[in-house]
Amino acid sequence: MNATDRTPADLLSSALAADPGRPLVTFYDDATGERVELSVATFANWVAKTANLLQDELSVEPGDRVALLLPAHWQTAVWLLACASVGAVAEVAGDAAGADVAVSGPDEASLAAARACSGARIALALRPLGGRFPQVPEGFADYAVEVPGQGDRFVPYAPVDPDEPALVVAGREFTGAEVVERARAEAPARGLTGPGTRILSGLPYDTWEGLHAGLYGPLATGGSVVLCRHLEQVAPDALDQRIEAERVSVTAR
Repeated sequence: MNATDRTPADLLSSALAADPGRPLVTFYDDATGERVELSVATFANWVAKTANLLQDELSVEPGDRVALLLPAHWQTAVWLLACASVGAVAEVAGDAAGADVAVSGPDEASLAAARACSGARIALALRPLGGRFPQVPEGFADYAVEVPGQGDRFVPYAPVDPDEPALVVAGREFTGAEVVERARAEAPARGLTGPGTRILSGLPYDTWEGLHAGLYGPLATGGSVVLCRHLEQVAPDALDQRIEAERVSVTAR
């Protein structure tokens, strides 16, 4: 966290410089039993590879629109930061027909919506450890096949302008600077009081509140997130045990 950070990508760079080994995103899928923990360094590596995929393989430029038809998931968080790194506009649950690139989850509804995109289409299997599709959906490239060979360092061809659009969620457009400013401003009310704060979020990513709790708030304050998908399937006593085991400071659900 640095007072001069103006974009979400800046926040990640500062986190990487400060403490690359600390946890940033811990993800649970309570429908499958999956748990994965990503340090700042590991998360940043995924972001760099995905940003290189966008810039070098898909020819995405600053201002291009990327429709993210994805649930709250650690890979979705990666895509949000990769878009910010390139300067592309991440449209959460956006209209694929108006997007330059569509990124879909494995469910049929998302795949069908993504097919409206006339540009590149990427599908994520959302399997444990970033696994591949057993059979790639027709008309899509498999993210898990495309991303491993990308470079581990990312340098944008053009500097990212913090005052240009960076995010669209629930019909509201934010610049990169607005994402950072709002993430910081709303953190205290959510209980994100500074470095070391750990938030458990079961909120979806299709609202600002979900994105703040599940990514931008902890990133802006030096905290970390325990991001839970299908949290409604967890019994109250099991959730209490998770909160204790993960040393959660505050919850959003």
